Amino acid sequence: MRIDALLFDGFDEMDLFGVFEPLRMAGYEVRLQSLYPQAVIVGAHGLKLIPDGKIDTTDKVDLLIIPGGGWIARNPQSAWGEAQKGVILDVIIQFHQRGTVLATVCTGSLLLARAGLLLGRKATTNHAAISELVELGAVYQPQRVVDDGNIVTAAGITSSIDLGVYLVERIGSRQLADQVLERLEFERRF
Repeated sequence: MRIDALLFDGFDEMDLFGVFEPLRMAGYEVRLQSLYPQAVIVGAHGLKLIPDGKIDTTDKVDLLIIPGGGWIARNPQSAWGEAQKGVILDVIIQFHQRGTVLATVCTGSLLLARAGLLLGRKATTNHAAISELVELGAVYQPQRVVDDGNIVTAAGITSSIDLGVYLVERIGSRQLADQVLERLEFERRF
């Protein structure tokens, strides 16, 4: 199974690492891919991360993790800023068209909505972005994790852990997810 995380300057660190850690604990490799060719990606709170490489839309990726970050504040270095540029929307659409499962955390779902991928589909997001998600055509669900087939969305920032465990169960097993929950000392909330 090939799992990539699509990263950009201003991504929210917890959006990524909350998903990353359960998947890693379950034995899955998550490649950290930059949207642009760059040696270092700077997160929303200053974390500097060295990516594994630049995302390649011709690669076979089974699962693509898309964090949010900075959307509500309309920060130029953020998910919102990347949506304004449009490159990330094209990348997301290309992966979606190739059958990649897309998994978002927090306002990462707004990237999918801006790309037109959530029209009439069930999704969740950060509580402060619900009205925008609905305006963009999604059917809001008040849950921590919403699975709508080839798109899985998670609510606010701490639901990233829920998403990570949920994905372990979806691609692995309930038993494996329960083992991860025990190691994380985290209670199932989805």
